[in-house]
Amino acid sequence: MPLLIILFSILIIIGLLLILMTKMYSNKFEAHIKTPGDYSIPFESVRYQTENNKRLYGWWIPAPKDEEVSASTIILVHGWNRNVGRMMPYIKELHPAGYNLLVFDSRNHGSSDPDEFSSMPKFAEDIIASINFLEKKPESNIEDLSVIGLSMGGAASIYAASKDTRIKKVITVGAFAHPAKVMKREIQKKHIPYFPVIWMFFKYVQYKIGSSFDLIAPINNIGKVKADLLLIHGEMDDVVPVENAQSMEIAGNQSTIRLWTIPGKGHSNCHEVPEYWNQVIAFLDKNERKKKATGIPIASKLSDLKFTLQ
Repeated sequence: MPLLIILFSILIIIGLLLILMTKMYSNKFEAHIKTPGDYSIPFESVRYQTENNKRLYGWWIPAPKDEEVSASTIILVHGWNRNVGRMMPYIKELHPAGYNLLVFDSRNHGSSDPDEFSSMPKFAEDIIASINFLEKKPESNIEDLSVIGLSMGGAASIYAASKDTRIKKVITVGAFAHPAKVMKREIQKKHIPYFPVIWMFFKYVQYKIGSSFDLIAPINNIGKVKADLLLIHGEMDDVVPVENAQSMEIAGNQSTIRLWTIPGKGHSNCHEVPEYWNQVIAFLDKNERKKKATGIPIASKLSDLKFTLQ
């Protein structure tokens, strides 16, 4: 009898820990508070479908009128449990720099439809659904399409670009290299043992998403990406350590990938360094246009960024 009580107690503890981990990765559904209109930026609220007929909510923000330039388009992708509002710093800098912008809430986030669960592959599917939406929008130009993704959105941008060659440029900020490693690190901060609890949780998650972590891991797909890649990472990131970006740089196509590590910055504040927007726009432009988002002169080509890109 005492043995049965011990076993039963262990099962209860494991069950409670599994519930705790599931709650850690549940979605909050917090909608945005401000819109681009609050900053005098014209925009259109849009809705469009995913491959499983869920509807995404987003903002279409056309570039300022410029008869001499056919504006390129950028898709902006938030991270886990964020929404379109998280991308406001990017909207405020990239819109006056002359880009069309599409910002969206991923499924189970913000004002988009609920779905059975969220995952990095579903974020990637939402990116591809956004490209399909843009293809039908006459005023959008996706010949030189870029995607900028933060954290989970960055990892999903790499995965989407490995599947869809319509994406020509990708910028990630704080993206992880392998979902299992970053999740294990976060869960173990709560002193939960890997075996059997985290191990069981990982098996459950992989069953839910219908794929192994190894198959979807950005580090295992980044070599398939044909787009130009700029990996940005704060050296003080304690959510996704900088080693994630360093390992992906090695795994990527060396002729098209660049890594910029930013001293003193963490997971969510890389955009606060003075040269940030200058470097981002220089990468996006690749000497095609000369525009300014700040008072800093823009590097004329990617090779000019060697003083900061490693």
